[in-house]
Amino acid sequence: MLRPLLTCLLFLSLAAPALASSFAGTTAGSAAGGSSASTGASSGSTSGNDKVVLQAREDAAGFVASEGRIRGAYLEAALRHLRENSDDQAVQQASDMALAKAILAL
Repeated sequence: MLRPLLTCLLFLSLAAPALASSFAGTTAGSAAGGSSASTGASSGSTSGNDKVVLQAREDAAGFVASEGRIRGAYLEAALRHLRENSDDQAVQQASDMALAKAILAL
């Protein structure tokens, strides 16, 4: 669930941050509401993925504000996590700055 959202946010966050933020909010809301098709196992793993990424928001803000000079431990963990757990080439090849901006848009 996190991979498609992140891919969309990578493209949207550069062109329209407000739209990306709104998209993330509606997508996260529908995931949190739990569709009848979701299983306990998949929602548990999604929560773990979301936690790693959401914990990195403050570090991502510092990274973006400092133009890449400040790299926090939570951001490093989230970047590694996103790249290692994504099958999407766009996520795997995205710059650290693009991923940090996408994290902020969540």
